Amino acid sequence: MKRVAAIQMASGPKVSANLTEAARLIRNAVQAGAELVVLPENFAIMGNSEQDKLKIREEEGSGQIQSFLAEQAARNRIWIVGGTLPLVASDSDHIRAACLLYDDKGEVKARYDKVHLFDVHLPENSETYNESATIEPGTSTTVVDTPFGKLGLAVCYDLRFPELFRHMVDKGVEVIAVPSAFTAITGKAHWDVLVRSRAIENLSYLIAAAQGGYHINGRETHGDSMIVDPWGVVLDRLPRGSGVVIADLDLDKIRNTRRHFPVLEHRKIPATTL
Repeated sequence: MKRVAAIQMASGPKVSANLTEAARLIRNAVQAGAELVVLPENFAIMGNSEQDKLKIREEEGSGQIQSFLAEQAARNRIWIVGGTLPLVASDSDHIRAACLLYDDKGEVKARYDKVHLFDVHLPENSETYNESATIEPGTSTTVVDTPFGKLGLAVCYDLRFPELFRHMVDKGVEVIAVPSAFTAITGKAHWDVLVRSRAIENLSYLIAAAQGGYHINGRETHGDSMIVDPWGVVLDRLPRGSGVVIADLDLDKIRNTRRHFPVLEHRKIPATTL
């Protein structure tokens, strides 16, 4: 058994305050026995404007946020999925929404750049999001060997694109971490269904760490961080507020489930006919 945690918080525009809160929640997770901790999307900053994250972008391998994650991993002797943080992109008007995986020595073991960008208008409350204006999308999936099985990384809006997760399955994924910041409206409508569906259809554990609550910039995020097993059972969840979600992963359960219920081996793509 491996104990893992998803952290839920309501980040604001001050990086130092967000890091302090993240450190507190990481400490709570460690005290509960977690060996892998997943932080939410944008854990280090939820700015007053989308341009705020451009001001704090970091070069890969250096910077306040990356130093914080490395230190927390090494000090607590845990693996950390570092939510997302803004890393430099190919031009000065954009960043990469990067998800970095740190091992228990504080070394980076993998990187995933958010592929699907949230460019939508929500008529229910007239909110408009245009991530592509400031974020340069990634182009590849990430699955890496860890003590917790083969770990795949995805971010928030990626949940709506099952083909991304099928690419992870082709790479042998067993556990998927999904740092997120779903809006209150889309979260209420779809979050639970999407999280559990991605776990069920890929017979994988899914660790969904979310932003949850009201933010200084006026935004409200859905929360409901959860850990789901390969059968779609929610092992733990936190509907609202800051806190930690904890569960034990049983890698034998994944492998036994896949052996007795070999749905992944039954995949077929019908030929296209006109």
